[in-house]
Amino acid sequence: MQTAQQQPDGTVKDDGLRGPRLREIPLRLVIPNLITVLAICAGLTGIRLAFENRYELAVTMVLAAAFLDGIDGRIARMMKATSKFGAQMDSLADIVNFGVAPALVLYVFLLDQARSFGWIAALMYAIAAGLRLARFNVMAERETKAPWQSEYFVGVPAPAGALLVLLPVYLGFLGVPPTAPVAYAGAVYTVLIGYLLVSRLPVWSGKSETSRIRRDLVLPMILGVVLYVALLMSFTFEVLSLTVLAYLLSLPFGARAWHRRYGTLTIGEEGHESGLSEIDRGL
Repeated sequence: MQTAQQQPDGTVKDDGLRGPRLREIPLRLVIPNLITVLAICAGLTGIRLAFENRYELAVTMVLAAAFLDGIDGRIARMMKATSKFGAQMDSLADIVNFGVAPALVLYVFLLDQARSFGWIAALMYAIAAGLRLARFNVMAERETKAPWQSEYFVGVPAPAGALLVLLPVYLGFLGVPPTAPVAYAGAVYTVLIGYLLVSRLPVWSGKSETSRIRRDLVLPMILGVVLYVALLMSFTFEVLSLTVLAYLLSLPFGARAWHRRYGTLTIGEEGHESGLSEIDRGL
């Protein structure tokens, strides 16, 4: 068995049979992964709280998980700490926090009143979230990206889906009783949100470099954000319900803007990708 050998200059030469040596990792590379792990813990804790009938805390934990899961990548880029390991961790966290956790919390709170239909709806939403995330990962890895990808999402993004699908829970906190008819309506709504996730509906992302705000509107916009956060802290579920309704009402306007520019109602595939399979193109 070969081992590391002492060199005349005092250094140690590794013969390659002992595997890679452990080295110290900068703390900035660990912080984004810690945030991702905390997001997973929050999402799973939300599921546990739902089974314990502590629904308000469950929803809070799920939304906190979605928030943490949404900022970990941005923090990694700000700290120049992106890595393939972190990207894989983030993908695993996404399916838990945006797919499994909201579906189970909604099922325990309401959809179980619809029996098998409620469970099927929860399953469909969770699977749709997984498919949406897989499509996003495939499109993000393309070497050549279409110009519109900086302006539009293909379908409703998974973080928004998690916020939207919990609308029946918000309404339940506001006094809507979780009866069987409401549960069946909630099941239909859940399937609808799942469909929006996997659809090819153009959804404005707001990330385009061409999206600019007039200088005189910057301060009013900041004050508007402060007002929104203050109202959210004071009237949480009322504001969340209105936010969901406003988001859903905004979808036709994004599709209309896409139609005016590109002449189609949904996002199609680029012509230069005609030789690829649908899976390779991200469905």
